[in-house]
Amino acid sequence: MANLSTTRPIRVAIIGSGPAGVYAADILTKSQEVAGGDVQVSIDLFESQPAPYGLIRYGVAPDHPRIKGIMNALHKVLDRGDIRFFGNVMYGRDLTLTDLRAHYDAIIFATGATKDAVMDIPGIELDGSYGGADFVSWYDGHPDVSREWPLTAKEIAVIGNGNVALDVARVLSKHADDMLVTEIPDNVYAGLKTSPVTDVHIFGRRGPAQVKFTPLELRELSHSRDVDIVLYEEDFDFDEASDAAIKSNNQVKIMVNTLTNWLAEEHDETRVPASRRLHLHFLHTPVEITGTDGHVSGIKFERNELDGTGNVRGTGEFIDYPVQAVYRAVGYLGSELAEIDFDARRGVIPNDGGRVLSADGTHVPGIYATGWIKRGPVGLIGSTKGDALETIGCLLEDRLSLPAAQFPGEQDVSDLLESRGVEFTTWEGWNKLDAHEKHLGASYNAAHGVAVVRERIKVVDREQMVNISKK
Repeated sequence: MANLSTTRPIRVAIIGSGPAGVYAADILTKSQEVAGGDVQVSIDLFESQPAPYGLIRYGVAPDHPRIKGIMNALHKVLDRGDIRFFGNVMYGRDLTLTDLRAHYDAIIFATGATKDAVMDIPGIELDGSYGGADFVSWYDGHPDVSREWPLTAKEIAVIGNGNVALDVARVLSKHADDMLVTEIPDNVYAGLKTSPVTDVHIFGRRGPAQVKFTPLELRELSHSRDVDIVLYEEDFDFDEASDAAIKSNNQVKIMVNTLTNWLAEEHDETRVPASRRLHLHFLHTPVEITGTDGHVSGIKFERNELDGTGNVRGTGEFIDYPVQAVYRAVGYLGSELAEIDFDARRGVIPNDGGRVLSADGTHVPGIYATGWIKRGPVGLIGSTKGDALETIGCLLEDRLSLPAAQFPGEQDVSDLLESRGVEFTTWEGWNKLDAHEKHLGASYNAAHGVAVVRERIKVVDREQMVNISKK
């Protein structure tokens, strides 16, 4: 295949329409400024779901107020009209790498990380042991997961001390009626409404100064109505590294202050006890999930102590907690992609600054990665912008040596998808679905009065989403 040397726009396919993909597309559209005015681009954004936004729509708890702002920012980028959106198109099924190479000069993978990281302890396979990512997909109305979720446990353990663990625990402990102001689907509201939960326990391996969540996520725990936050004095241990982190890192200082203030408030005897409790435990390492008749009935932890460096060591003391469900939220992993080398241990595409590497460590011409599939599930959504800038910088450096597409016309890929019977959705179609979901919310409000205001109700079924988009 000849190298790209013509004056026509560079044709770029981006796989994934979450923040990583949209930020990469946005930066590419400004490439004339980045590369000195001699670059024009034509960008197609492909998404496996009928709707855009990836992680923002299907990976973050719906009661996060800041998410609306991020979604609005992504909407503005795609609504400009200089980036084409193809929804309901699955890479490796509807389009292969060979197809993409034939139609594009460069391909950027921005498929994220959606699987639960592995936790290998006895009992992990018991009924009632769940992946946090699977639960997130359920309450966010992902079209590829079951509409039902077994919410039968009164006492629940959530393993992990990151933002996802807090999301999972908050949704599990919150009263269903308080979630109606979000965009949760009707089946999720119905499931949460029947939950008999009284106690949700979050367990972290290290101490309060080493937690991985952010101050905003932590504070949101205290906003849940009729849910008490419960902490334990024996978990509040600080070593030299903890003290140094508190003094040098304002975020750590805020979180430790928040936690210690909550601990002090527990002794307020004038408080009316809530009907539900959310327990925060630190210095606990899970060693076994125990079961009865194949179902979770408890979980065993070893108590830890800080070792002076901020890390922990086991004390040899073990504690059993009676629970009927366990949710593991210890991280995400990316998924392997057809025809692309993959690092299964880290869950990423091997790359050098975004340039995808082959098995022998050389750059695969014209193939790039950005976001979590590039660097792993670390950093907040905002850090994805800098990550995309690095990847796009590499692509622009390589622009004169990109392998030229055989069929660079914009209509060609649409014709190919239609010839294969792929019912792809468009940006215009998303605007129709967006309006429909908002109409469902308005209809609910009209039927139930002003007690609850629902901005939208999310459509879950894939076929229904496609049909609404194509009306």
